[in-house]
Amino acid sequence: MASNPHFGSTRDGDHPDRVDEWEQMRTKYLKPKEVRPASAARGVHHQALISSDVERTIAFYQDLLEFPLTELFENRDYEGSTHFFFDIGNGNALAFFDFPGLGLEEYAEVLGGHHHLAISVAPENWERLKGKLEAAGVDTFLVGDTSLYFAGPDGERLEIINDPLGEMYGSTVL
Repeated sequence: MASNPHFGSTRDGDHPDRVDEWEQMRTKYLKPKEVRPASAARGVHHQALISSDVERTIAFYQDLLEFPLTELFENRDYEGSTHFFFDIGNGNALAFFDFPGLGLEEYAEVLGGHHHLAISVAPENWERLKGKLEAAGVDTFLVGDTSLYFAGPDGERLEIINDPLGEMYGSTVL
């Protein structure tokens, strides 16, 4: 099985057989689409991550991944902190803060924390971005022919997926 230092092995840790448990949860909680209520949400306004270097983050997301920078201003919650946004399509934004002087630790995966952010891109963009990441020396981890995992400049885990929104690996998820 494949492994990657940023995303772990596909066979590390305890791997119990949970097929029956998942079926029970689907039966208990998953309503058929035709009777499922509409979501109370309008969509993701923004996903906020932390940046240690604003210009490096802008270069990575705007120049390498082609997500345009759309705004930059002082964070209202922390004087001297930058709050900046990138357009990730479909009315969604990826935002960052820097927190100068706080001495924050490097990225660590914790329960309830951020595992990875998957961003859907058209197949032709996926191929181009894959090539740009590889040419820039960014370590990537390919799963099948649709998902490319990599780490951002501060270790944040990212995925570009060439499946359409609402679909994953040939299954409808929305």
